[in-house]
Amino acid sequence: MTTAPEALSTGDVVGFRTLHARLGDAVEVAVRGKRSVLDLVLVALFAGGHVLIEDVPGTGKTTLARSVAAALGGITRRIQFTPDLLPSDVTGTSVYDQRTGDVRFRPGPVFANVVLADEINRAAAKTQSAMLEVMEERTVTADGVVHLVLDPFLVVATQNPIDLDGTYRLPEAQLDRFLIRVELGYPDIEHELEVLQPAGSAGAVVDVPTVSSPEEVVRYNRMLRQLFVADPLLRYVRGIGTATREDSRLRLGASPRGLRALVRCVQVYAAAQGRNYVVPSDVQRLAAPVLAHRLVLTREAMLAGTTTTQVVADAVAKVDVPRPTN
Repeated sequence: MTTAPEALSTGDVVGFRTLHARLGDAVEVAVRGKRSVLDLVLVALFAGGHVLIEDVPGTGKTTLARSVAAALGGITRRIQFTPDLLPSDVTGTSVYDQRTGDVRFRPGPVFANVVLADEINRAAAKTQSAMLEVMEERTVTADGVVHLVLDPFLVVATQNPIDLDGTYRLPEAQLDRFLIRVELGYPDIEHELEVLQPAGSAGAVVDVPTVSSPEEVVRYNRMLRQLFVADPLLRYVRGIGTATREDSRLRLGASPRGLRALVRCVQVYAAAQGRNYVVPSDVQRLAAPVLAHRLVLTREAMLAGTTTTQVVADAVAKVDVPRPTN
C-alpha cells in the first residue's frame, strides 16, 4: 500500500485551471475548433513531456505549435527538418575562436523553452538520433561536456503521414520520447468557415497574446506531481498496460515508462478539470494519446488494417473499471 501524498489545495487547483483556460483561449485566437487537441498539448507541457502532432499538410499543425509557443512566452526556436539537416544543426557544435585560441560550444536551436520541430520525419536517421538525448535527458553532450537545456523544455514536433513522398518513419525509440501524440483532422463546417474569412484572425500567430511565463510553467509542473492518484487507479493503469502486452496483435506492448507517462498526464488532466484527484474517465481519455504511438503491431495486424489506437481502446474496454468504495 503506497502512502498518499498531501493533496493539492483547492486554491492550487483553481489557479491551474484558470491558467489552463487562459492558455487555451489565447491559442484559439489563431487556431479554431481544436480545443480538445489543444488541451492534450497543454497536458504534455505541464507534465514535462513533448508532443507529436501528426496529420496531412495544411491542417494547422505548425500554426498550433507556434501559437502555443507564443502564448507561453520564453525563448522559442524553430527547426525545419530536411533530408540534408545535420545533427550539429540541431544540438550545436564546437567552434574555434581565433581571437582567444579557445574551442567553445555554440548552442544549437534546442537550447530554448519551446522547440518547434517542423516536419520532423523529413530528416534522415542520424539527425533524428540527435534528438534522443536532449528529449529524454534534457542535456546535450559535445566533446565529452554535458550542457543543460532550459527549463521548461518542450519539443512540439509536426509530422506528415509516412506514406507521403520524402518522409521517413520515426524509430520506435524516438516515438517513445514523445509524451503524447495527437491528430488535428479537418475542422468542422462552422470553424472552417471562420478560417476562410479573409479578414479573420485564424492562422494569425502574431495576434496570440503571451499569457504565461516559463517560471509559471515550472512551478505548476512541480506542484502537479503531488496530485493524488489512488491505488485502484494505479492498478487500473497497470491492467491496461498488461492487456496490451497480452494482445496477440502487438509485437510490443505498453512499457513501464509508458504507464508512468499515463499517470503523470492524468494528474495534470484532472487538475485542468478542477479536481485534486484522478477518476477512471481521466485514464480512459488519455490512454490512446499517451500509449498508442508506443505500441508496435505485428505484420499480420498491419495488413489487416488494425491500428494501435484501436488496440488501446480494446484494452481499456477489457479491464474492469475501479469502483468507489464506502
